[in-house]
Amino acid sequence: MNRYPTILTIAGSDSGGGAGIQADLKTISALGGYGASAITALTAQNTQGVRAIHPVPPAFLQEQLEAVFEDITIDAVKIGMINTAEAAEVIADVLDRFKPRFVVFDPVMVSTSGSKLVRDEAIDILWTELFPRVDLVTPNVDEGQILADGKIESLAAMKEAAEHMVSRGCKAVLLKGGHLTGPSVFDVFAQRNQETLTLECDFIDSANVHGTGCTLSSAIATWVAKGSSLTEAIIFAKEYISGAIEAGKDVRTGHGPGPLNHSYSPIPMQIL
Repeated sequence: MNRYPTILTIAGSDSGGGAGIQADLKTISALGGYGASAITALTAQNTQGVRAIHPVPPAFLQEQLEAVFEDITIDAVKIGMINTAEAAEVIADVLDRFKPRFVVFDPVMVSTSGSKLVRDEAIDILWTELFPRVDLVTPNVDEGQILADGKIESLAAMKEAAEHMVSRGCKAVLLKGGHLTGPSVFDVFAQRNQETLTLECDFIDSANVHGTGCTLSSAIATWVAKGSSLTEAIIFAKEYISGAIEAGKDVRTGHGPGPLNHSYSPIPMQIL
């Protein structure tokens, strides 16, 4: 039977449309995948910041996840904002029961505008319940500093932090250096029992970078769902996000950091 490569995003809703579930589904569609979703939290936000967060009750999050997994074949899962320890435990249980073949986790802790999005008690649960169960974790420098418990102000510090996270239990870590501005942007890709890779691309001067982490992790999940290896998926996803930033850098959406242009070069829906 023919079907589409299907990606499930488990994340928070961004009422401004630039990040979270909204950015994930735009990305998945733009790259030729079919997107399903389970919402972990509702946010009242726009380009200027987050005004309020309403966590979805754990029992209803579980209902969403079971409804999708029991009916649809999922090729990859992207996890984003998890606001509570209870939500993390529900997701861990569902991953154990349904065993999706690939999971990428973008541990959204701080928004582009600087708003804290995760409760302190949830961070320890991420280490014990989720990081060991996923195939790739994609923190940015700000999140990496929280998770590796130290300042990250150089490429050497990025490598040390990524390798520390792997030694502590992550299978693979893509530590994103976009917040360390310069003529080039460096990401560090660390895996168990493999050499740590440094990935370089040109820095694009743009104020419209809201939702970059959501977009990158969703793009990685989509390329894996379409059959790429993890390393290939990361490279393809980085190319896509650079194009989306470039295409959207001169467009005004709201009065704060705006979104990327997710649909700058859409790929038709693939049939497996």
